[in-house]
Amino acid sequence: MSTEDNNTSSIISKVWSFSTVLRDDGVGYGDYLEQLTYLLFLKMADEFSKPPYNRPLHIPAGYDWQTLVDKRGAELEEHYTQTLRELANAKGFLGQIFTKSQNKIQDPAKLFKLIDMIAKEQWSTMGADIKGTIYEGLLEKNAQDTISGAGQYFTPRALIRAMVECIRPEPMKTIADPACGTGGFFLAAYDFIANPANYSLDKEQKQFLKMKTFYGNEIVASTRRLALMNLFLHNIGDFDVDSHISPADALISDPGYKVDYVLANPPFGKKSSMTFTNEEGEQDSEDLTYNRQDFYVTTSNKQLNFMQHIKTMLKTDGKAAVVLPDNVLFEGGGGETVRKKLLESTNLHTILRLPTGIFYKQGVKANVLFFDNKPTTKDPWTKEVWFYDFRTNIHFTLKKNPLKFEDLRDFITCYNSENISKRVETYHPETNPEGRWRKFTYQEIVERDKTSLDITWLKDKSLTDLDNLPDPDVLAEEIIDNLQAGIDSFREIMLSLK
Repeated sequence: MSTEDNNTSSIISKVWSFSTVLRDDGVGYGDYLEQLTYLLFLKMADEFSKPPYNRPLHIPAGYDWQTLVDKRGAELEEHYTQTLRELANAKGFLGQIFTKSQNKIQDPAKLFKLIDMIAKEQWSTMGADIKGTIYEGLLEKNAQDTISGAGQYFTPRALIRAMVECIRPEPMKTIADPACGTGGFFLAAYDFIANPANYSLDKEQKQFLKMKTFYGNEIVASTRRLALMNLFLHNIGDFDVDSHISPADALISDPGYKVDYVLANPPFGKKSSMTFTNEEGEQDSEDLTYNRQDFYVTTSNKQLNFMQHIKTMLKTDGKAAVVLPDNVLFEGGGGETVRKKLLESTNLHTILRLPTGIFYKQGVKANVLFFDNKPTTKDPWTKEVWFYDFRTNIHFTLKKNPLKFEDLRDFITCYNSENISKRVETYHPETNPEGRWRKFTYQEIVERDKTSLDITWLKDKSLTDLDNLPDPDVLAEEIIDNLQAGIDSFREIMLSLK
């Protein structure tokens, strides 16, 4: 292992171990990540304000990194709290990072130790890959914290990378994610475009990639903050420039811009709802419907709304890859209308059926829909839809057998991004009925009940091959996933009845 690798491992180990110390004081990974974000940002700003950078960074006087380093005890805690309050009013990226910031570390001695740990490293000279590795590692640990529910903002990185490999985004083009979570899709797209094996970027292309490529929305303030810092540590954006990550609800209106690519995993849960206090003083909720002229249907189904919104965001020749739950494939009413319109107005060419056990939210049955936007015509653009069944007889668990990028290699090969018109089925009714890659024509799909895209053809071996069942813990995990999915569905029905 090289000295640099050793150094990286040492820093990661330090940063992680301190999260455990704070956890004993009731500070969860999410809160720790936030405090780390504030302090890291101030330390890096301090480094960039000195030689050889000498950059003016407009941090209010008396509330910079140095004023924290010089204090101890109750004075430090009080000054840190005041610093967070002051910086939340700052303009640009600085104010965005510190929006609604609060001190969650009540023990001044531990706060001093955290500041001291950050002070000992020179972060500005550290490679973006190292800083990124540290931060991404913490985000994944935070996602594993089931109590906080942070996992819903974290899409498996192996899946994201595979989606980007299929879409193959190009330099000087714009990429959006209307529910960007901690920014995973942006980072994977950035890595793909910046990779010399894919493109040799000139100065203008590098600047565009850093400052003008990525657009997103994240309505949860703490998650948006993590996304901003994650991008910043990976060299996307800059101190004195506003970020393109909006805190607004993406579904409220047309964003006012069109993009070349959308890569997204909108939040799970079918209903869009708003919580409020009723006349009896109790917490209540009501379904949110978005009355938009550019939508095909008005519905409170969050997934269908995101699907329609993403279509609206794309340029005429834009491409999308979106993670969506099974209900989008088979739901009647508005769901059927949206599917029909999508088949007509875009080339919905690929659906990847995902297995359970890969998301931090249990029981999720999801798919990736790949489609290319097209100009308006009389005839439907979709001629055939290719399905890859990556679900039947495939078993993953987050701890013992997590999804790896290599697991998706066969799908990427079948996808054939260089020329999707030259694809070859692996399924054959006689010679290979177990083939996972199969196409269905537009006509076959529209003749199905409700234009359902919920298609399977492989036999579930667990029903017939009792000698080769998965390990008991995998089966137990799947049973829990299915029960959890059922409970969630019943909960939604109960809420709608209320």
